[in-house]
This record gives sequence, structure tokens and C-alpha cells, in this order.
Amino acid sequence: MNKRNLFIGAVAVLVVGLLAVIGATRWSDARAGAHPQASAVTGEMISRGAYLARVGDCAACHSVQGQPPYSGGLRMETPIGAIYTSNITPDRQHGIGNYTLADFDRALRYGVANGHTLYPAMPYSAYSSTTPEDVAALYAYFTREVQPAAVPRRENEIPFPLSMRWPLTIWRLAFAPEPRAFQLQTGDAMLRRGAYIVEGLGHCGDCHTPRGPMLQVRALGVADGPAYLSGAIIDGWHAPSLRNGDSTTIGAWSEADIAQFLRTGANRHGIAFASMNEVIANSTQFLSAEDAAAAAHFLKSLNDPAAGKGKYAYDPAVSQSLRNGDASARGAQLYLDNCAACHRPDGKGYEGVFPALAGNPVVATAPSNSVIRIILEGMTTARTAGTPAQFSMPSFSRRLSDQDVADVATFVRGSWGNRGAPVEAADVKRRAAAREEAKP
Repeated sequence: MNKRNLFIGAVAVLVVGLLAVIGATRWSDARAGAHPQASAVTGEMISRGAYLARVGDCAACHSVQGQPPYSGGLRMETPIGAIYTSNITPDRQHGIGNYTLADFDRALRYGVANGHTLYPAMPYSAYSSTTPEDVAALYAYFTREVQPAAVPRRENEIPFPLSMRWPLTIWRLAFAPEPRAFQLQTGDAMLRRGAYIVEGLGHCGDCHTPRGPMLQVRALGVADGPAYLSGAIIDGWHAPSLRNGDSTTIGAWSEADIAQFLRTGANRHGIAFASMNEVIANSTQFLSAEDAAAAAHFLKSLNDPAAGKGKYAYDPAVSQSLRNGDASARGAQLYLDNCAACHRPDGKGYEGVFPALAGNPVVATAPSNSVIRIILEGMTTARTAGTPAQFSMPSFSRRLSDQDVADVATFVRGSWGNRGAPVEAADVKRRAAAREEAKP
């Protein structure tokens, strides 16, 4: 085949591809006709919308410090460049003040706004199961209660041709479901409510479910199989499995433990860290007691394929050795010198203040990203109505060498019944280098 025929063939493929995208987009938008119907707005509807906006954690992405609420501007790094979140206040020039209810629904549940597909940093795949009544309540809140803010949207920092939107349309059609009625079939109303929160507006799977090669969430809900909420790497942290399995999951947590964690950021097993602190502060602390209990009830219903490996059981052998003055185990002396005052020689910590390391899934899970980063970077607990005081762990990056960090991480991952694999200095060095590269 000569070059002319190759060129004609390439152009033909491109034209056919573009026509397919245009046709598919129009087909998808045509199917997006079943929008919620406008109804009389009431104070109760607006209040419900405000509550749902917190369940959906809208403020975390659309509000930044020093700017009006929901006026956007949060920088989000993606593999193709940085994007900035949009202004979703009812400002007519820069926000959503000109949106109809159908426009709002199309953006929220279909991922389409102003004629183009939204970047999937907006979790419309999860929001697709939001009921029409809840969409209408959210719209009432954002258009009637939120104050308009004339804050222009910042331009995304994605170079051409990666900035073209039509590939996003293909991604959306391939990986984002059409809005549908919530499908969980159960006579357990509490279980159904919990699934609706966790799978839908709560979009827990966006952080706790692994992603595929096209950055799609591998499972959008429990019906999609055991990958759902089985743990994932997010921004260099390991978000642990939320399924009911072995010691690397929250299998040892009771429903009351989970509900307490959601509303306060802490329980007898652990304390929230990293981006989960923001989720607690902006969203889950505001869950009603009934909704927090429902979410916990649903999570405890999720069995894990690893459950057969055995649940966590506390082992006092290490504590006894330390009490007897035996610190010969790898990392034991480092632990006594740097960690034991807060986390105690028995690894049980102080509930709500300094987390237990014994049986903590963040400590034992593979990979060891999170435990390494916490040692290197430190952490501060979330401030909530239930836990108004904040407590901090200092960074040990300047005090401990890479080998020291690896040794103490190995000690806590293998003590008190924890079964985490050893950590090596090279692991710490890679994690420290990745942290530096990620800095803007």
C-alpha cells in the first residue's frame, strides 16, 4: 500500500471515529431525557439538599481556603496535567446560575456539562444512582441557599492535544453507567440505605476500589464483584480494604466502630489520616446517626476473599519481651525510643488520641505506603464536633534514616499479632522520592 492510500485510510478512520463519537454523544444525551421534574421548592427540600451536599462531600473539591464556599479553584493533578475544579455557586457568569434542573442533573449523573464530557475527577459514575428526588433537593440547595460568588474558573493546565475532550466522551460511554434506579434487591431497609450512601453520593469506591488501565474504577458497587472497596493506592497512600476480611481490612471493626469512625474520625482501632481527614471534616461527621449506622451495616455485609486467612488476634509476646527489657528484635529499640510513649509498648495506643498499632489495617496492609509516609510526614487528627481537640504526630524524616524508618515500620508491622511483610530501606527511599516529585 502506497503512502497516499495510507494517508486516505488514516483520514477515513479518523473521520469515522469522530462521527462515532459525535453520534454516541448525541445518543447518550438523547437518553439523558428522563431528568427530574421541577417542583415547588420548600425549606425542607433546601435543608435536605444541604445535607446531601455534605454526604456527597461537594465542599472538599469545590471549596478552597480563602475563597467563598463552592467557588471552585482546587488544583487536582492528573496523568495528563492539572485541572481546576469549577465554580458551582449560582453566579450567572462564572457558576451554575443559568443551569436548569435538567442541566444540573446532566452534569451530576451523566457527566455532561455545557456540551462536553466532564473529567472523571467528578465522580459522576457513583452519583449516577442518585434518585431524582435527591437531585432536585441538591439543585434547590445550590441555586437557592448557596451564595453566588463571582470567581472565574481557572484554566486547566493540560497541553494540546491532550486537552481535547472527545476522548473523555469515549471513556464516559465505556466506563460510566447510565443513570438508573438503585438496584440493590433486599428486604433489609437499613442495608439498602447504607448501600445507597456508600455506593452513591458517598462515592467511597473512588478511593477504596482499585482502578484499571484506563483509570476507571474496577467495580462501581457490590454487584460488580469482590474488587469493590478492596483497597487501592490513591495519591501515594494506600486506602485500605473496607470489606469484612482479615487483619488488613476493617474486619475486626463492629458496626458501632465504623459508625463512630465516620462521625468522629477515630475509634478504638484507629484514627483517620491523609485525605480521609478531609472526608471526615467535610462530610461524614455530618451523617445522621441513622445514616452512619446504615453505612456501617452495609460495609459489614461485604465479605472479603481473604477472610479465610484468619481474623486478627492480639499476640502479647512482643509486649512481654519489651517489659522484660528485651529489645533485640529488629526495630524494637527504635520503637521504644520514638513511638512507645504515645502508642504504648503493648501497641494499643490511647483511644481517640493516639491510634492503636496492634490490629490496625493501615499498619499491616500491603503495600506499606501509608505506614512509611506517616512515619516520614507525621499526621494530625481531624477536628469534628465529636472530637474538637486535634493531636499531631511529628515527622521523623530528619530524625530517622531510611534504614531506621524501615526497621521501625517492620517492627510495628510484625508485632502484637500484625502480619505485615518487612520493609526495606529501598522502599523508604522510593516513597520519600515519590513524595518530593509530587510536590507542586
